[in-house]
Amino acid sequence: MSGKTERATALEPAVVLLSGGLDSTTVLAIARDQGFACHALTVLYGQQHHFEIEASRRVAAALGAAEHRIVELDLRPLAVSALTSDALAVPKDRPLDHIGAEGDVPITYVPARNTVFLALALAWAETLGACDIFLGVNVLDASGYPDCRPAFIAAFESLANVATRAGTTPGGAPIRIRAPLIKWTKAQIIEHGLALGVDYAITHSCYEPAEDGSACGRCDACQLRRKGFDEAGLSDPTRYIAG
Repeated sequence: MSGKTERATALEPAVVLLSGGLDSTTVLAIARDQGFACHALTVLYGQQHHFEIEASRRVAAALGAAEHRIVELDLRPLAVSALTSDALAVPKDRPLDHIGAEGDVPITYVPARNTVFLALALAWAETLGACDIFLGVNVLDASGYPDCRPAFIAAFESLANVATRAGTTPGGAPIRIRAPLIKWTKAQIIEHGLALGVDYAITHSCYEPAEDGSACGRCDACQLRRKGFDEAGLSDPTRYIAG
């Protein structure tokens, strides 16, 4: 796992996984600030609403992505989760000290989602000749998903370097999986993003928004987002459902 923050050479390509949420938007801003030509990848994986896809388009345009691709790969038949099945209810109003607690893997976890996403990003990175893949996972102020941990990121980076032409060719450049937010709190993420000019009003975090896109304010994602803005002493620009 790479924690390096050195600047890229001019126009060096990188693939950035972009959901349209707060974390991935901040990572896109970081990659851009480090001098990469950012190729943003969004996956339409069978999630229950389209608002984060719309947010990813806004973010890619606002942050000057060199390219933005939306790939459709329906995980619903294989990966059961409250985010992919209307038969499971999205948890609401969970105590903050329960969210992300040791052993807590909520039903909003989508099995193997980040493994699949990183595999897609790796394929595109090889095609582009990019050595760097960015994603916005973190373990502090997060939902406890196992594929957001440092061990997973390090393991996937090792896999990438035995599974690709670039990683196995003598003298080739290694693949780096960059997760710059992995040990940051939401408040730190927000503060850093604002310093880079991110407009969080164009992002979307809610797991179960209203029909007009207003955030529920009660799911884990909304609660962690609100906590981050509160701890940063800032107003959250998200539209929440009244009451």
